[in-house]
Amino acid sequence: MHEMTIAQSLINAVRAHAKRRQGERIVAVGLRLGELSGVDAEALKFGFDSLIKGTDLDPLELQIEHAPHRHRCPTCDREFDVIDYDVSCPQCGTSQTESISGDEIEIIYLEVED
Repeated sequence: MHEMTIAQSLINAVRAHAKRRQGERIVAVGLRLGELSGVDAEALKFGFDSLIKGTDLDPLELQIEHAPHRHRCPTCDREFDVIDYDVSCPQCGTSQTESISGDEIEIIYLEVED
């Protein structure tokens, strides 16, 4: 289950930030999780909650923002959500489009309490 490894990496990042910013209590971590990331959000949340339970980080909350699979058309510059793996531009019809989101796993914010 790679979700546990990802959860541990998130916790390590939170601890590293907390160490640099003495006196701040981190109460939430925001994560952007792409549709194509291969990560099960529920399993990640379960693993995260299990790893922090009973630690100094408890009750740190993991807040997950889902990112859709999106492409950009270099021909007409339109950005669009990919539906049913159809990467053709809905405006001009070209299939030579570029992926711009959907595979990310990134921390987007830490909510702190002074």
